[in-house]
Amino acid sequence: MVMFMWAEGTTTGQQEEVAEKLGELPGVIPEIREYSLGTNAGVNPDAYDFAVVGDFADRAAYLVYRDHPAHRAVIDQYITPIVAQRAAIQYEL
Repeated sequence: MVMFMWAEGTTTGQQEEVAEKLGELPGVIPEIREYSLGTNAGVNPDAYDFAVVGDFADRAAYLVYRDHPAHRAVIDQYITPIVAQRAAIQYEL
């Protein structure tokens, strides 16, 4: 799970582009078992703006995803330029 807070001035178009590009990854990285993402529903104040939750068969599958060139490209090209804060956790079920 990873959560992002966007930098001030980030446009709706930039946010939609992040969601679109991340949403393409399950079709490119077979190690992704389940993948969901979404924009904050605005129920509570001071929450992060966007979250991604990925499910993987095991640690090795997650590491393939983490280091996959398509995933890295989304981070480098679309997320890093607009992110103000990031929080992440990996846990085993």
